[in-house]
Amino acid sequence: MDVSLASWLVIALALGAANLPFLTEKVFGLIPLKQREPGVERRKHAFVRVFELLVLYFVVGAAAFLLESRIGNVFTQVKEFYMITVPLFVTLAFPGFVWRYLRKHRR
Repeated sequence: MDVSLASWLVIALALGAANLPFLTEKVFGLIPLKQREPGVERRKHAFVRVFELLVLYFVVGAAAFLLESRIGNVFTQVKEFYMITVPLFVTLAFPGFVWRYLRKHRR
């Protein structure tokens, strides 16, 4: 795998992972929440979505680290790297946030 393909793969993975908490009511897209009443869908709390976003940030970071290590030398990351990638990941989550909270849903 060359550098360009690995870079685009990480970007696509980050875009999908950043929007996943907002696109489904299941935790990490896999684990359904317990229902209090039958027939009534339970909605995820905003803190659960933020926790998912944080965990998925580290999952994407681990995938990027693995791809980087397969290509060649792994560069050391300092605080400036994380000061840039965290806001970038949150920015990638903006379409999902808009779809979940700002778009008017018909019922």
